[in-house]
Amino acid sequence: MTDETALNALREAALLSPENLPLRRHLAGLLLAAGRLAEAAGEYRAALALSPRDVDLTIGLAETYVRQGEYNLALRTLDPLVDMPDRPIRVDMLMVRAALPVNRPGAVYWYRHAIGRDPSQADPELAARLGLEDAPPSPPPPTTNAPVPVSPPPPAAAPDPAAGWHPSPPYGQSPPPRSPAPPAPTPPAPAPPAPTPPAPAPQVPAPQGPAPQGPAAGPPSLIPSSSAPAPGPAAYAPITPALIPASPAPPYTPPQPAYGAPYGSAEAEPTAEVERSRVTFADVAGMEGVKEALRMKLLLPAQQPELFAAYGKRAGGGVLLYGPPGAGKTHLARAAAGELGAAFVNVGLADILDMWTGSSERNLRATFEMARRNRPCVLFFDEVDALAARRSDMRQAHSRQIVNQFLAELDGVDEHANEGVLVLAATNAPWYIDVAFRRPGRFDQMVFVPPPDTVARAAMLSLMCRDKPLGKMDFDKVAKATEGFVGADLKGLVDRAVEAKLQESIRAGRPIPLSTPDLMAAARTMRPTAVREWLGTARNYVLHANESGVWDELLPWLRDLR
Repeated sequence: MTDETALNALREAALLSPENLPLRRHLAGLLLAAGRLAEAAGEYRAALALSPRDVDLTIGLAETYVRQGEYNLALRTLDPLVDMPDRPIRVDMLMVRAALPVNRPGAVYWYRHAIGRDPSQADPELAARLGLEDAPPSPPPPTTNAPVPVSPPPPAAAPDPAAGWHPSPPYGQSPPPRSPAPPAPTPPAPAPPAPTPPAPAPQVPAPQGPAPQGPAAGPPSLIPSSSAPAPGPAAYAPITPALIPASPAPPYTPPQPAYGAPYGSAEAEPTAEVERSRVTFADVAGMEGVKEALRMKLLLPAQQPELFAAYGKRAGGGVLLYGPPGAGKTHLARAAAGELGAAFVNVGLADILDMWTGSSERNLRATFEMARRNRPCVLFFDEVDALAARRSDMRQAHSRQIVNQFLAELDGVDEHANEGVLVLAATNAPWYIDVAFRRPGRFDQMVFVPPPDTVARAAMLSLMCRDKPLGKMDFDKVAKATEGFVGADLKGLVDRAVEAKLQESIRAGRPIPLSTPDLMAAARTMRPTAVREWLGTARNYVLHANESGVWDELLPWLRDLR
């Protein structure tokens, strides 16, 4: 498995389990090691939202900021850790690297402090960038009270201990005891004033104060006090660089999905699109009984509203289309919308199902609301058995809630909620659909879309070949040779014949019309795809699970099945 493949697998796992802290920690570390800094920072922030006091995650986020050049963010991230008595040494070194571009004295302080805690952290390159020699910390001060210069003295007079000045010992050393300054002797005669020596080069003083005792001691606070006296020659105070900017840290923003409403949102935007179908019933060969049922549901109530209103019949309702694969259920649904001139919404599983609890129900409701806003509308659910399966077969409550929401939307908020909305559903396995969908007011009409007979197959072949150069055609002959073929099989037959004719036309250099022998040759190379298998499955339900008689219309199709 390549690194990118492993990262993609971990990303997908994090989306499926967003509260898995070890998984997010591992993914963030791999992204940081791979140089995916922006994505690593997002994963570290997401993990810190789950465990805000995690030291390793805080250090990882700070290192990501340092490598991105976001030094102020890195300092703010590390600020809660600097007061920890047993903080990792990595915190001190990150403070050095984060402070170097924005506060060099502060970086010097933290570098000296880090190598004072752990001399193995000495980094010659980093010391050179700080303007320090690559050497261990300064040696401890002598035991005498004589003043010791901070650096090799320039040609100038030594400091006067009577002025109250004492050298700053290295971090971790106690300052030497101060002794009272001896009284200055009275000179016998005034001496001429000595020439003013050149000022020594400015030195960065080492921290001064009591030595830390054990692991409980730590560096002084990074936040300078407003009442602290300014350092001077008479009373020296340790330098505490102001490393932390005053601006507040940016709030954590959880990751959002690529489309749709944010996680946990009460509203959802449907992802299915409203279409205008150009296909009509004239483009559907055969299936006259199915067409008449759809006309009665949607087309005739819109054409003769007064007559239907007199009988209390409204446009809309639900129709369940079932049959073998490739029989033309989706094509028939589009033709119903095009015949009326209504909007057509083709709903797929990806438009409804969501991994977050409650989101699938919201998506389903939003889809129905969109159809109601665009009435008259044909709302088509393909492979509806995935959304309306039997609740008794489900092991998870989440799936049962989707079925319950689907049933509620079919009923509508009131009796006029779905008026003008024809809900069509198609499935290859109607016996898997929950029985509650078949009650009146929902999918109260189940329509079997059978395999086309000989007359329908001839008509379908004529429609499929009407926009191609044709010679003398005998579609009835081809239809008799394609027993058991459904619409998808016939479409594949025509495509295969056209490809062979195209190769012949390319060799001849001119278009050669399609003829009956071409279709017959293609038919001899093909077999029906799924009709016999589907009828074999349906036979088990018709013969052994048909107490209610709901599958009686399938009996004529099973007589010739051997």
